[in-house]
Amino acid sequence: MTKTIDYFFGIGSPWSFIGLDAFSELAQRHGVSIRPHAISVIEDNGGIYSRNRPEARRAYWTKDLKRWAALRGKTLNFENRAALSDPTPAGFMVIAAIEDGLDWLKLTRALQAAFWTNGDDIGRSEVRQAIAEKAGFDGARLEERAQSEAIQSVWRSNIEAAKSAGIFGLPTFRYEDELYWGQDSLPFLERHLNGEKIAV
Repeated sequence: MTKTIDYFFGIGSPWSFIGLDAFSELAQRHGVSIRPHAISVIEDNGGIYSRNRPEARRAYWTKDLKRWAALRGKTLNFENRAALSDPTPAGFMVIAAIEDGLDWLKLTRALQAAFWTNGDDIGRSEVRQAIAEKAGFDGARLEERAQSEAIQSVWRSNIEAAKSAGIFGLPTFRYEDELYWGQDSLPFLERHLNGEKIAV
């Protein structure tokens, strides 16, 4: 029986960006299936957007991101964050790819790299479509699907499922009903996959 990990993530989450490759490699190494759920931070469960945190914590958060990005071989660009649009619609595009059976990991990588490394404004439709096209997708088709009620319904369903599961931050991995929050929790997830779940 194939093992399945529920993966709750956001295109606009720098931690999701930093940990995506490490997670996908872990999943491939263990032969597990990924069930993706694109969502936003769940504030109802205690999730806090960085913009709403005190300056001291924001300063540390930025340093910690840079440390982990370097460790994971990723580049983060913070220069024009305030000028960029809400990246949430890019998540709708990824959901469209998931629902259509396309390579959602490839599209996610492309959108996240554009946003976090290149500083592209993926909140804009034409920018998202161009990124998708460059990655080998039909950008116009994906964007049309992303705006449909069917995809919006999946987004809302993902949010409700995350709330019910007790998820608050991104990324979060769920395996056998155990939650692992943050890409720095991947070692614990791997131990669980190896049958070495840490009892708490």
